Amino acid sequence: MADASERQLRDWATYYARTAERAPRPTLLKALDVLGPPAPDWLAVDLGCGGGRDTVEMLRRGWRVLAIDAEQSAIDSLRGRLDLPADARLDTLVGRFETTIWPDADLVNSSFALPLCPPADFDPMWRRLLESLKPGGCFAGQLFGDRDSFRDRPGITTMTREEARARFDRLDIVLFEEEETDAVTPRGTPKHWHLFHVVARRPR
Repeated sequence: MADASERQLRDWATYYARTAERAPRPTLLKALDVLGPPAPDWLAVDLGCGGGRDTVEMLRRGWRVLAIDAEQSAIDSLRGRLDLPADARLDTLVGRFETTIWPDADLVNSSFALPLCPPADFDPMWRRLLESLKPGGCFAGQLFGDRDSFRDRPGITTMTREEARARFDRLDIVLFEEEETDAVTPRGTPKHWHLFHVVARRPR
């Protein structure tokens, strides 16, 4: 068991190292542009923050950020980044989506992380996410489509295009793009991707 845990830690460390220098996700950038400069009390929550490529961009733009990830190594990687702004208003939390409660937020970002919430826990987690969005607040992130090659993996949530759009029936959709392509994961594994890139805003 110890060997398996050590391998998992090495795998995550490799993932963070390979993604650390990548640009923030376009969905996050779109949401930040829609929301404009943050008020002093505005809060962004980064669910599944990983090594912090999106978190750093929000901090750089003056946001107060709560970064959440299930892996302590992700938080350690984020905290150790050399590009963290000197005046960063950053809080971090180690926790899984299905058990973690986060405060109401003006922006909830989750880049490629929500599909890792198991199907049995996805609906309750999604309701909490929607309820945590303040009026005028934005969600930015990805969902996995039903043709994604991860669809048969335990603990992965996938959905059809119609199911994905229905998740946002209480929000105003700013961006909804479907992508299907063959590429590789950050760890170098070949993969068929079927994704929905979404930015949506809660009405005021």
